[in-house]
Amino acid sequence: MQKSLSLSLQSELGLRLRTRVLDCYATAEHYYLKSFQRPEVLINLRGRSAGVAELQNNRLRFNAVLLKENETAFIAEVVPHEVAHLLAWKLFGRGIRPHGKEWQQIMQQVFQLPASRTHSFDVKRAAKMGYLYTCACEAREHALTLKKHNWIVGGRRYICLSCKSHLQFLRVDTSLVNK
Repeated sequence: MQKSLSLSLQSELGLRLRTRVLDCYATAEHYYLKSFQRPEVLINLRGRSAGVAELQNNRLRFNAVLLKENETAFIAEVVPHEVAHLLAWKLFGRGIRPHGKEWQQIMQQVFQLPASRTHSFDVKRAAKMGYLYTCACEAREHALTLKKHNWIVGGRRYICLSCKSHLQFLRVDTSLVNK
């Protein structure tokens, strides 16, 4: 199943994503009247995040599952969001907040988009939440990703937001984990 989710920059959708990145840079160069080094673009991000800007590496990483399931909104909103992070870092330096006024200014003035911090995509297929935990409420199960499960195994503690008790491992949902 995982192989069918792979997406390369050479695919038609990958090319549309890369073209949007280049368009965002062209827009920024026109606005700021200066050139910017183009980033490396990868479609290898997993989990709930739609995209990540790796500032020091001048790299953008995108989530293939969320891109495929939300193509129009993803290309219109997520790509400029991540490009704005790289641009803000290049223009204003290390001391800025990730979604601070500099990033917001780029989103609103350069890209003419709302400065939204998060996406509203359905992440069920992208984030395989197959590690089930319980709490003192006992009426509900908490589904966690492998990453959070491993953090708990390593000593981190999570609490239920309703009853404030620590989560306890219950079982693995193999229907989600083994896909």
